[in-house]
Amino acid sequence: MKSILFISALLATTMAFANCNSSNAEPIKKIRTENSKTAENTKIQVALLLDTSNSMDGLIDQAKSRLWNIVNTLTTLKYSGKTPDIEIALYEYGNDGLAQQSNYIRQVTPLTTDLDLISEKLFALKTNGGNEYCGAVIQDATKKLQWEKESNNMKLIYIAGNEAFDQGGINYKEAISDAMKNDIYVNTIFCGSSLEGINSFWKDGADYGKGKYFNIDSNLSVQYVSTPYDDQISQCNIRINTTYIGYGAKGSSKKMNQEAQDKNAQGVSAANYAERAVSKSKAVYKNESWDLVDRVKQDPKAITKIKKEELPAELQNKSEAELEVIVTQKTKEREAIQKEIGDLAKKRQHYIDAEAKKTKSQDDLGNAINTSIVALAKTKGYTVER
Repeated sequence: MKSILFISALLATTMAFANCNSSNAEPIKKIRTENSKTAENTKIQVALLLDTSNSMDGLIDQAKSRLWNIVNTLTTLKYSGKTPDIEIALYEYGNDGLAQQSNYIRQVTPLTTDLDLISEKLFALKTNGGNEYCGAVIQDATKKLQWEKESNNMKLIYIAGNEAFDQGGINYKEAISDAMKNDIYVNTIFCGSSLEGINSFWKDGADYGKGKYFNIDSNLSVQYVSTPYDDQISQCNIRINTTYIGYGAKGSSKKMNQEAQDKNAQGVSAANYAERAVSKSKAVYKNESWDLVDRVKQDPKAITKIKKEELPAELQNKSEAELEVIVTQKTKEREAIQKEIGDLAKKRQHYIDAEAKKTKSQDDLGNAINTSIVALAKTKGYTVER
């Protein structure tokens, strides 16, 4: 079988309060505080629903090839001048290896900021047989993922596959209606011709979900643009890995997984490896659950709270003062390397943009998602900063 996203109102309110007497000073302060908190906590949440039935290996390969490019596109978005947190969830559906009672659906990961986990699970996906129930997987993602409530958050579902969109016992319009009630935009990516996708209701699903409809050839290999900066960025990636200090029960295994995902990206292409390195230079790539440098950045008093036995063996005999010096040094090293990667990444993107003007780029999973992310972000009041 072939199958695989109220400033003016607030301003007016604030001005109205400003014209009132001093007894209203506290309400004004409260509004400003809440608005600041809202901007700081803004999230972009993306759920990827991938068909893993037979013949969808090409779609999975495109997802592997484009993950870090998608992440880097997300990092260009700003809300009130700040970079939102990014959470990604991964689902597979239409795989005969999954339980029939679950409609052949599996939540591979919940919405998470752990980008290495997303990469790990994505590279582990396998295709097998399939009954593809789009309505069911959209409903599952809508109900079971922890979506944010505030309207300034951008919430997106991307579902990709190539069987009829209306299969299964759950009506796709009802599932998408539930998503829309939660301000979740549903985007569809059909693996096949545009007309076939239209005739099999994929475009109707996107229209109903106020999202975008795309069609791609999932059997095509992703086209990369090699740049003069890829090797320099890759060398920076090797150096930045030395700034991570694993701690706690997950420290050692997570640090090993970080390196494993480097190898996965490198195995796809040199360009993909460079894209991952660029992602690791961004604020959204954070690992406070296992990296002491990120943990201290989040909680400056973290060193006093971590037990000696939770530290790497070579640091267990260090005093708190010595640990602070080491963490401070690693923080400075990382920030310097991140800046270096950031500068190289801008030159790299300029080079890619110039090359893209010379040839017409093909539609693949990454291009489809990136195009719609930017378009939908603008409707939500986000800006794009390269």
